[in-house]
Amino acid sequence: MPNYWYDHIHLVSPDVEKTAEFYEKNFNAKKVYLREMPPGRKSAELNLNGSRILIAQSTGTPGTGPAGGLEHFGIRTDDLESAVQALKSNGVKFRNEIMTLRPGLKIAFMWGPDNVLIELMEIKPQA
Repeated sequence: MPNYWYDHIHLVSPDVEKTAEFYEKNFNAKKVYLREMPPGRKSAELNLNGSRILIAQSTGTPGTGPAGGLEHFGIRTDDLESAVQALKSNGVKFRNEIMTLRPGLKIAFMWGPDNVLIELMEIKPQA
């Protein structure tokens, strides 16, 4: 059976910098990066004493995700293929199949209770 552990929470905000500053000021989070992603949306990663907070700028387009708040949270596993297979056999529904984002990083999104989106991810170190 694959092992699992918490990886991150992913927030959506109309003002990524303001949201990041809130966590920096109030919880002493450290900014890992603030960058612009296509098509011109900002994103940030914060380190909150070893926990990752990811923030993405909302699209403002209805039906493409929340305008603000929780978008999803991430759980890491050491064997994504086995995890997806086991979860599907338990009746868990997936939003998408396994995707390779870059060498060493594979993800799949699943639906938890109450339509909470959960990202399963496997990260392998690259030589």
